[in-house]
Amino acid sequence: MAGQQKSASARGRGLSSAVRERLKQELATLRERRERLAAQIRADGRAGDEADEAYSLRLDDDLAAMDDRIAELSELLAGGPGAEARSHGVPDGTTVTLRFAGGDVETLRVVAVPEGIPSGEEDTTVTADSPLGLALSGHGAGDTITFSAPAGQVRADILAMEPPGQ
Repeated sequence: MAGQQKSASARGRGLSSAVRERLKQELATLRERRERLAAQIRADGRAGDEADEAYSLRLDDDLAAMDDRIAELSELLAGGPGAEARSHGVPDGTTVTLRFAGGDVETLRVVAVPEGIPSGEEDTTVTADSPLGLALSGHGAGDTITFSAPAGQVRADILAMEPPGQ
């Protein structure tokens, strides 16, 4: 058991402290909202006309969506399945410089979760599970990758690839 906890903890370290803090805040907010919504559902009861029933069903759907997100965030923070998948891909915080077929050169930062993209950096950030992020997995400087984009297949040469902290 202790070995499993250590392993999960080690996997969970893939999140930067800023992302971890944002996820903790989102989790706390969701838990508070969920409690309020559950109390509202209990107070409203289930009697009424079709409009009341539709409203109740929507509240149930909202509650289920909150439960799903709470579970997802809890797994990420605990180093669960989301962290395990990242360990096989490009590490969170990796910087990669690409030269595209037209000669354009771009430097991008890879993040594990979309919430890790700071405001204003959307054009220079890519998620690890995006087509580009997945194409980078297992590759390094000097490799050529191909990935699907809305305009079709894109080819790029990896000029540099630096994991976080280097």
